[in-house]
Amino acid sequence: MSVSVLFGGHDFIPMPDAALYWPARGALLVADLHFEKASWFASFGQLLPPYDSVETLARLDSLVTASGARELWCLGDSFHDLRGIDRMPARARGMLDALTTTLDWTWVVGNHDPHLDGGVGGRVVDEIEVDGLLLRHEARPDETRPEISGHFHPKLRITVRGRRIARRCFVHSDRKLILPAFGALTGGLDAADPAIGRAVGRPAQALVPTPDRLLRFPLAA
Repeated sequence: MSVSVLFGGHDFIPMPDAALYWPARGALLVADLHFEKASWFASFGQLLPPYDSVETLARLDSLVTASGARELWCLGDSFHDLRGIDRMPARARGMLDALTTTLDWTWVVGNHDPHLDGGVGGRVVDEIEVDGLLLRHEARPDETRPEISGHFHPKLRITVRGRRIARRCFVHSDRKLILPAFGALTGGLDAADPAIGRAVGRPAQALVPTPDRLLRFPLAA
């Protein structure tokens, strides 16, 4: 059973796989894919398994199939750097091309890919307002319109029975909704970090979706 959250007058479904589904539009929203992060590290001598783009795209493809999404919105830092598209292996590029030609696909640029342009399929925007909601990469504290963004890679870190647990989470306040990083090779910032607090304002909560419920954790001021 999927559990929805009301934001900006619209119902959204936070998904366990770090995507946000918008039923009214048949849209999936994801942030911080960071395609080709492994190959970027490899160029500096730090060798990592070069499969992050394929893994990320495979998860995305599965979500599109399961949800029946018609639109896909990528909220910035889709590529880890501006040369990432050139390093993408043929298998990953084929997967990406199949998705961008099948879906109504929009790239919102981020700080890692600020000049993303031709050759990636879909359309590219700096930011965009859709049905009264502002979609951009990084939340602006002074923005008064309802805003959906990424950038911070939020993770909820809690201790349960003496064991430290970290889970990707959404951060939600009255006017802000921050998505977790979707990419296979991404770290995370504690959802209670002051940088996130300044971006979303208070009160705010961390949302952790599970297959049958949506867990809510208040974030202290």
